[in-house]
Amino acid sequence: MAVPLYQAKAEFFRTLGHPARIRVLELLQDGPRPVRELLASIEIEPSSLSQQLSVLRRSNLVTATREGNTVVYALSTPDVAELLRAARRILTEMIADQGTLLAELRSAGIPDAAEKTA
Repeated sequence: MAVPLYQAKAEFFRTLGHPARIRVLELLQDGPRPVRELLASIEIEPSSLSQQLSVLRRSNLVTATREGNTVVYALSTPDVAELLRAARRILTEMIADQGTLLAELRSAGIPDAAEKTA
């Protein structure tokens, strides 16, 4: 029996639900990188990075190739980078909207939490 599309999408987004996985994908937007570079940039334990890379590989978001003793990771498709850019745009708009709301609240004379503790 086929999995409904909404369920497959939910699983896809669960795969993206770890900060280290997002960071790996962000780093790979600039091109393929060996594991040692990812490890230096993310600053997590090697075993944790290995686990997160495995999750990304199983979900086909990244590919891995061996170059001698080095494993190099790359995004499986440019669409992954586009998804990250779309997420950035959405977050930027959300934060801007929150800033607008906060400004409106302040102009209405309603103190925010920082003003209450001062």
